[in-house]
Amino acid sequence: MHCNIPVFIPQLACPHACIYCNQRYISGQITAPSLQEVKTTIDTYLSTLSEDDEVELAFFGGSFTGLSIEEQNNYFSVVKPYINSGRIKSIRLSTRPDYIDEQILDNLKANRVEDIELGAQSLCDEVLLYSQRGHTCGDVERASQLINSYDFNLGLQMMIGLPLDTKERSVATAKKIVSLGAKTTRIYPTLVIDRTVLAKLYREGKYQPLDTEQAIDWTKDVYKVFAEAGVKVLRVGLHPSKDILSGKGFLAGPFHVSFFELVLSSIWKDKLSSLPKDVSEIYVNPSDINYAVGYGSSNKKMLQAINPKIKFLQSSQVPKGDFLLR
Repeated sequence: MHCNIPVFIPQLACPHACIYCNQRYISGQITAPSLQEVKTTIDTYLSTLSEDDEVELAFFGGSFTGLSIEEQNNYFSVVKPYINSGRIKSIRLSTRPDYIDEQILDNLKANRVEDIELGAQSLCDEVLLYSQRGHTCGDVERASQLINSYDFNLGLQMMIGLPLDTKERSVATAKKIVSLGAKTTRIYPTLVIDRTVLAKLYREGKYQPLDTEQAIDWTKDVYKVFAEAGVKVLRVGLHPSKDILSGKGFLAGPFHVSFFELVLSSIWKDKLSSLPKDVSEIYVNPSDINYAVGYGSSNKKMLQAINPKIKFLQSSQVPKGDFLLR
């Protein structure tokens, strides 16, 4: 089984203040972990994992390669003994596209980093400029090409619903992410978090976030682009911190703890909405059963309103994403 040990380094080395970002509320963390805290986190996670598990250490939450090489290596030095022993296989990290160059990549390669995720957010320059990202689409393209030339696994994260964004622009961003050779992606609907520029715009009536139904609709189209191209979607929707869950820092936007399930349920609803009325059994792959039935059994209820006898059955013989009727 593949397992991630997440280490969050909130806004460390990132001088940019994107209009949507408040790392305290997003990650639930405001200070970077000490080296000892990183070691404790690793040991705590490893104590719960099997020796047979494939373990990856992931530095998330900030712009890791914006740190000095010395600071990066201090963190790597904590992980190194676990990699040398085989207990941890590799390192994953997230960073900004404008914090990538040959020197940085040489050092990451030497320290067993295998996966680099870039926060692209959008591949529309107008959206990036308004969101005060501090980089351009050209920076994403340049960094992606360089990362691929070093044979790292490239990940490109994106957001939907930023100011000036449209569904067409989000789909275009997804297609561009595919063309840049990304192996993985994450899709984040934009939320309005307190103490951000976006919060000010929202309160002034100058920005309106997507509602949940709109976000599901946009995300479905984006997700399909990645699914058809074989790009693995690692996450859909923001990871809920305690502050977000309590509502302390969350003002507005399409937040739902099961947002990804809502999206997949809606995709399956589209697939099943025009079935013949005489169908009584729908066979799906076991990995799809929850989404085929639908969030809160929504799809099952929709079909049973037409045919009360209809039921869902599992079969490993059915390809993922497909279904058979009887």
